[in-house]
Amino acid sequence: MRSSASTGIGCLAGFVACLLGSFFLLPVIVFGGGNPEDQAPPADLNTGAVPALYLPWVLKAGDMCKEIPAPLIAAQIEQESGWNPDAVSPAGAQGISQFMPGTWPSWGRDDDKNGEADPFDAGDAIMAQGRYDCSHAKLMAGYLKKGLVKGPLIELVLAAYNAGAGAVLDAGGVPDNGETPHYVDVITALIAKYTKALKDGGTVPAGQRLASPLREKALITSPYGGKRPSSAYGYHTGIDFGVGLGTPIHAAGDGTVTFAGWNSAYGNRIVIQHAKRGGKTVETTYNHLFTLKVAKGDTVSVGQVIAASGSTGNSTGPHLHFEVKYGGEFTDPGPWIGLD
Repeated sequence: MRSSASTGIGCLAGFVACLLGSFFLLPVIVFGGGNPEDQAPPADLNTGAVPALYLPWVLKAGDMCKEIPAPLIAAQIEQESGWNPDAVSPAGAQGISQFMPGTWPSWGRDDDKNGEADPFDAGDAIMAQGRYDCSHAKLMAGYLKKGLVKGPLIELVLAAYNAGAGAVLDAGGVPDNGETPHYVDVITALIAKYTKALKDGGTVPAGQRLASPLREKALITSPYGGKRPSSAYGYHTGIDFGVGLGTPIHAAGDGTVTFAGWNSAYGNRIVIQHAKRGGKTVETTYNHLFTLKVAKGDTVSVGQVIAASGSTGNSTGPHLHFEVKYGGEFTDPGPWIGLD
């Protein structure tokens, strides 16, 4: 929080998207059901990027609510104070998490048990940051549901972090004030730094036609099929996996990137053309991505990291919408990646 007019330190939300249909698990974990908001794993923290002294607090704050993963907590701290627990901004924001004196009493607690709640105590501040972030996540989600604001949830809550929730509400989205849009870009870019990178490369498992685009366990929050009145195709054209923001996305097979860019419905999208099977074309698509690591014309290999998951386009929260097209027609990706 760098402005005395700010009503919040900020937050980022990571709701599990596309809550239609039954919930299933990838084969790497035991099958089961339940609410994806309770079960979807957040992005793993790159612990090596966090100063060891503050790591326990970042992990604990990042476990307060599913909407605010530890990588976000760390990214906020770097931008706000550069991990300096004694930082004081020109506007008077204090400590590693940059609380304004007027805001601190509402959120600060003696979490490190040293006898006082102090914004200059890193443990107290980081935990207060987590509480405030979770509160902002709920607030921004409510605004979106009521149609009071527009835009990706991550951008809205980061804008609230910088300019205040009131400014976001007044603007109906990210305030175009010359500072906040840049601030949002910096924080979202830093999330990748604090997200654990999974091993690149791999092979298609025996008995499968393609490899999974994910290397971590994930819930299927919306399966292939199911009628979707709002869809131009009338049905769900792929599988939705509930994953945390910034999760590495891997190429499901060797091929050539035929599209890598923006689509109004799919958001950031990648399409890969693979070798023909049975004389028919095979394509995979990866959608609602946060960042793209490949460009049109690139040759990719199975398992290569091609993007990071996000919530761009027509999306309610971070997830991967994965599709397979066979002979130009959508088909159930499950049997292709070993889910049958």
